[in-house]
Order: sequence, then C-alpha cells, then structure tokens
Amino acid sequence: MAQFYAAAPFTGPAFPRKQSCLQILLLALLLCSPALPQSAPGPEWDALRALAGKWTGEGSSELGQGSGYFTFEADLQGKVWVRRNHAEYPAAKERPAATHEDLMIVYFDSTAKRTRAFYQDTEGHTIQYAVTAAGHDIVFLSDSQPSAPRFRLTYMITDPGHMTVVLEMAQPGKPDDFHKIVEGKVRRVTP
Repeated sequence: MAQFYAAAPFTGPAFPRKQSCLQILLLALLLCSPALPQSAPGPEWDALRALAGKWTGEGSSELGQGSGYFTFEADLQGKVWVRRNHAEYPAAKERPAATHEDLMIVYFDSTAKRTRAFYQDTEGHTIQYAVTAAGHDIVFLSDSQPSAPRFRLTYMITDPGHMTVVLEMAQPGKPDDFHKIVEGKVRRVTP
C-alpha cells in the first residue's frame, strides 16, 4: 500500500541572506541598464527604413518559379527591425509544392558598434549577418565559418516602392565565391 507524506510548509526563501542581497543587486543593475549610454546605430539603420512595409513579388530559385511576400517593421520602440518572409513554390514534375517561411531580427550591436541580424527559417537554418548599406543597396552578409556555406542577401532599391532581392551562397572553403540561388522582384503593397 502506498504511503503519502505531507511536505513541510513553505517558510520563505531556501537560500542564504547573502545570496538574496546579491540577487537584489543584480536585479537593480538590470533595471538601471537602459539608463547607461548606448552607441548610436550606424548609417545602415536609417537605410533600413526604405524596406519598411509589406512587399509582394515573384522570382526564381533552385525550386523553380515562386511567389510570396514579406513584411519589414520596426519593433521594440525602434530598437529592432523584424522581417517575416513567406514564399510558395508550386509542385513540379519531380517534387511537391513547397512553402518557405523565415524570421529575421535586425539589431544594433553596441559592443561591436555595427548593425547585425539573426535569421531562422522553417528548414532549420540559423544565420548571423552583418548589415551594410551603400547607395541604394542594403547587404546582409553572413559570418564566414570554415565548414559552412556563406550567404549574401541583397536588397537593391530600383525606385521607391520597387526592389530586386538576391540571395547568393558561397560553398565552404570559398567564402567569397558567391553564386545566385534566389532572385526576385518585389513591390511595396503597404508602407
């Protein structure tokens, strides 16, 4: 027959007073950290405003012709940009229809003093990008890793409300030998 025992009543924190003071101090530091001076974002931060809105378009990739849309919006009181992407590729002779979705968060890294981006997609890819802007181009260049492909995502603003988007890949061991894997033309649907 099973026996049940009552647990002792909770009488307060189970850690010493010294540890409690340390936790309070740490919490106070975290709460005060927004008041610490922050580095101002670089020029690419202003260039990202040109990408704001909902965009729709068509293009081609290794999967064939496809269509889709993405949104690019400021979030967290302007501290980050968030891009959500959705692309669909119809069934072809030797493959079923495919859907690709990804999320990218663009942020200013105050330690490195540069704009960076974090990317994750439904295929399980995680990519860290450095972001630069020159003229009408905004370039996301992935960090170089010896045993992984390197990616370059470029937004080329052709005129207000229209862009060409190109994704290129370089094979491991050849980090600057890029080959186009996706290209599309997009137009802004909503600002």
